[in-house]
Amino acid sequence: MSDTPIGTRVKKLRQAQEISLEELASRTDLSLSFLTSLEEDDIYPSLGPLLKISRALGLRLGTFMDDKVSRDPLIVRLQEREEELHMIRGKDHPVALRFYSLGKGKNDRHMEPFFIQILPESAKGKDLSSHEGEEFIVVISGRVEIIYGEQTHVLEPGDSIYYNSIIPHHVSCFGDEPAEIYAVLYLPN
Repeated sequence: MSDTPIGTRVKKLRQAQEISLEELASRTDLSLSFLTSLEEDDIYPSLGPLLKISRALGLRLGTFMDDKVSRDPLIVRLQEREEELHMIRGKDHPVALRFYSLGKGKNDRHMEPFFIQILPESAKGKDLSSHEGEEFIVVISGRVEIIYGEQTHVLEPGDSIYYNSIIPHHVSCFGDEPAEIYAVLYLPN
């Protein structure tokens, strides 16, 4: 995992393009206080806001996590898997999700594949997010609650779901046990 927090990377990329925080807020429809907290307080948002930020900066989501290597085919061995980012529900809260990129090193990709550990903390907030693209999720262990628009679904190991990400959605644990999923996000150009 890179030692540089996501917020620091966002700030560096934003400043390199000479974009003010106010302009980024306008481009993303995210609040100035949220963006300031992301950059200064090391708060990790859900993927929805990160996707909006990457779009506003003209970058892929993976740019926040990537090195400059491009390998084809890219093979990620289980023992080589590294946590790339984690998400918390706010400052001083425990980690809710741990993301392990399965695409790091292939910088010409159009999908973002992840192995994700979903911790019980994820169920404490039900904030829905939306962004362009599609998501495909397969549950490996535990139980996962997916809120998709007005619908709520509970998935068990072996179950999968494929949906349009533009519909507001939320992914969390269902119950007190952690869950593990594979997720692939497709992000149109």
